[in-house]
Amino acid sequence: MPSTTALIIGAGQTGLAMSRCLTERSIDHVILERGRVANSWSTERWDSLRLLTPNWQSRLPGWQYQGNDHEGYMTMPEVTRYLSGYAASFAAPIQEETAVLSVNPIGDGSLGWSIDTDQGHWFARCVIVATGACSTPAIPALADGLPGSVHQLAPTQYRNPDALPEGGVLVVGSSASGLQIADELARSGREVTLAVGRHTRIPRMYRGMDVQWWLDATGILDQRHDQVTDVSRARRDPSLGLIGSPEKRSLDLEVLADRGVRLCGHLSGIDGATVSVADDLDLLCRRADAALDRLLRRFDQFAASAGMDAELDPPRRYPRITPSAAPERFDLRADGIRTVLWATGFRPHYPWLKADVFDHSGHIRHDGGVVENAPGMYVMGLPFMRRRKSTFIDGAGDDARDLSTHLANHLDRVSLPA
Repeated sequence: MPSTTALIIGAGQTGLAMSRCLTERSIDHVILERGRVANSWSTERWDSLRLLTPNWQSRLPGWQYQGNDHEGYMTMPEVTRYLSGYAASFAAPIQEETAVLSVNPIGDGSLGWSIDTDQGHWFARCVIVATGACSTPAIPALADGLPGSVHQLAPTQYRNPDALPEGGVLVVGSSASGLQIADELARSGREVTLAVGRHTRIPRMYRGMDVQWWLDATGILDQRHDQVTDVSRARRDPSLGLIGSPEKRSLDLEVLADRGVRLCGHLSGIDGATVSVADDLDLLCRRADAALDRLLRRFDQFAASAGMDAELDPPRRYPRITPSAAPERFDLRADGIRTVLWATGFRPHYPWLKADVFDHSGHIRHDGGVVENAPGMYVMGLPFMRRRKSTFIDGAGDDARDLSTHLANHLDRVSLPA
């Protein structure tokens, strides 16, 4: 039975960043990956998707963006090549095509961990769960009420408009994925209805700079989990409503409405082909507009205090979105809607983790990535795990440095019996 000091599950950016940090500390380890390096990036993303972050922000321990378009946004094949190159740069010890079947603590975990895979059994003193936050789409239960004639899918299954059945599309959810897919479908000539939920409104560029530059420069992305009043609420915040396009264009509900997308409130019920929606579209838009105004004022205050006003474009404010009257219910068949795409987020799913580490909603209980009541177990890549940027490529490095330090200290404290 092979053994290792640390075993990492997942060879995406977080698993590779942790591997690099452990390598620098000369801590022996292995990465188990169910597919290939960057598996989710290459198999669970739509064809036209690009990173929401500019290429200069793709920073990992000992590795930077390797191309020439630093202000652009990598495509999914480029992300896959970027991460594969990173793994090769330090000879990351990856065992690909290996599915983890079970992870069991020995005792409470202080004596190590037993890991079963479809390629054999492992023993490890520490385990790092780096499977990310987007493993299982969160499809609401009311989806079961749709007739079988309606094609249903999640963003991880969507590839392009031509792959969908003919007819209109109902996109449910207005975070980054929902906005981008609704935009692509409308551009292709489809009739699109977007059921709007909690969302953010944010410009791609502000005062001549990418909004990610502002979030980075003001320290917002570096805000730590122990610096906010309610981290549980912060972890439920919707993703930034951005699109990574060569034109550096912004994407919000106003843009979609101008393109002909029909907007409505959040889905409240399904009865066969009849869909009911809440009368909350205007409220949701007002909340997003208010949050945007607060954020831009913070950017302006930073620019003024840093003496940058003269070199930046003038401040501006975005007019409030005033959506047209939305229907309270509509009939999918009558409206020609043949597909429903559920861009409703993701839920945790760790059927192989056989330890008492879950809260009532199935999330791993952790304090900044250190799993509670499970000595030697860590988790990475979750929303606002240690920092606001934890789910970004740029956030993986800082989190990995912190957690590898904690892991090394744990090994110093705990010695296993001979």
